[in-house]
Amino acid sequence: MKIFFRYQTFRFIWLTKPPGRHFHKDRQLWTPLTLADFEAINRCNRPLPENFNFAADVLDQWAQKEKTGERPANPALWWVNGKGDEVKWSFRELGSLSRKAANVLTKPCGLQRGDHVAVILPRIPEWWLVNVACIRTGIVFMPGTIQLTAKDILYRLRASKAKCIVASEEVAPVVESIALECPDLKTKLLVSPQSRTGWLSFQELFQFASEEHSCVETRSQEPMTIYFTSGTTGSPKMAQHSQSSLGIGLTLCGRYWLDLKSSDIIWNMSDTGWVKAAIGSVFSSWLCGACVFVHQMAQFDTDIFLDTLTTYPITTLCSPPTVYRMLVRKDLKRYKFKSLRHCLTGGEPLNPEVLEQWRAQTGLELYEGYGQTEVGIICANQKGQEIKPGSMGKGMLPYDVQIIDENGNVLPPGKEGEIALRLKSTRPFCFFSEYVDNPQKTAATIRGDFYVTGDRGVMDSDGYFWFVGRADDVIISSGYRIGPFEVESALIEHPAVVESAVVSSPDQIRREVVKAFVVLAAPFKSYNPEKLTLELQDHVKKSTAPYKYPRKVEFVEELPKTITGKIKRNVLRDQEWGRR
Repeated sequence: MKIFFRYQTFRFIWLTKPPGRHFHKDRQLWTPLTLADFEAINRCNRPLPENFNFAADVLDQWAQKEKTGERPANPALWWVNGKGDEVKWSFRELGSLSRKAANVLTKPCGLQRGDHVAVILPRIPEWWLVNVACIRTGIVFMPGTIQLTAKDILYRLRASKAKCIVASEEVAPVVESIALECPDLKTKLLVSPQSRTGWLSFQELFQFASEEHSCVETRSQEPMTIYFTSGTTGSPKMAQHSQSSLGIGLTLCGRYWLDLKSSDIIWNMSDTGWVKAAIGSVFSSWLCGACVFVHQMAQFDTDIFLDTLTTYPITTLCSPPTVYRMLVRKDLKRYKFKSLRHCLTGGEPLNPEVLEQWRAQTGLELYEGYGQTEVGIICANQKGQEIKPGSMGKGMLPYDVQIIDENGNVLPPGKEGEIALRLKSTRPFCFFSEYVDNPQKTAATIRGDFYVTGDRGVMDSDGYFWFVGRADDVIISSGYRIGPFEVESALIEHPAVVESAVVSSPDQIRREVVKAFVVLAAPFKSYNPEKLTLELQDHVKKSTAPYKYPRKVEFVEELPKTITGKIKRNVLRDQEWGRR
């Protein structure tokens, strides 16, 4: 990473002609679209343009505003690692550096528009560079957490037919163990100061890459990114988003939930593998011209977290409820958050008592939001609205959010049902495009005139929504979505396991955690249960992403005798939550 530090003080030479290339309605005026234009499109008050590219139409426009003095001197990206290293890039510097990265991808890596690239990097500046470079070139990027195991990465590379993987040094050995099983994988690009046999070096190639690059004129509905999302059964689905679904479709989120202005500095704690990072650390923030703050922080530490909030002028904080649950256990009145004005949370339900404790200790509200990988932010508590503790807030534009029954009928206030989005004559552009190569799953998201989220909830008479739980068996722990089938599949590989059922279990800090009910093979029934529990947990950590491992394990003689795994899990989950 050392090569990037030189760019903090280097001044770049720019052409005087702005890089944007959108026309207004008469298609005669060379006028780039503005934030107000994007907001009107997001509200569906204005048609989606035929062509759109986030790098050219948003990032390069902010670079131009920096040049003319229309944007304050905030950096676009501000990265620290807690060890004294720091990176600050303006939009102009981000533009120049991402053009160099685009040339790395298209020239030595040989990638072309539409190719699929897996990007498995921690919170380092190169993650942002590679993502923007992919957007500039029309390459479809697929973020993944560095916690993915060999099995997880193998599935993703083969299912997506990825031609390239961009990975950090901690992931490289795992990739090497399965690379020969991926016939479409042609290039491995390593982001590390060290070189590695069989890998191209991003640092070396970047150093000599040209800053001259012409952005591809992508169509608004052209694929931009794919996120793998867990379900109840089977392997994760590939949710594909277009250039505009996130690039324009998160404008209202940035303006009204995140409440961002170009003078703001937002710290979003999401892992780079999840869509929440795209929402809070890329699209919503940069649409508003705000500065994205990043602390590499490989492992969450409350003391480092609080010191960071007091040291840096962060105005906007977004973290999962688990983080706030841990923070309110500290004496927060000892800390002075000089610049912090707006705090947000999402990814899992927020306990009302945590909201109250945070407010009492800091004087700040917590604005909860609710969304999905497929459609972005659905509900939110917004500035200026009353906050009802325990509620996810009201429906966010442009969506018409309703509670429906199993037949697609709208339910009255106070009645529990599925949270759904009413569809107009056409599919909203801010929706995901499809589950790639899975038309059945894509079609299953539609029920009559509604898109069904798979979550159950209640709406009160004031239009506030309350989360009840998943309609399926997906477990949401510390903001991570975990499919029980993936954990059960890992457990059954162990010789001690005859059968298992995985469900959510209540937890004071994480709200819910993974619990496995396990039927043991006869030779293992005499084993020390504590040692066997640790062995099974370690086995799951090695078989799939470590965050999925069962934090609780209960050995049972038999599981409920039912026809399907779903009913079996329902019985055990109800039993588990009934113990509270």
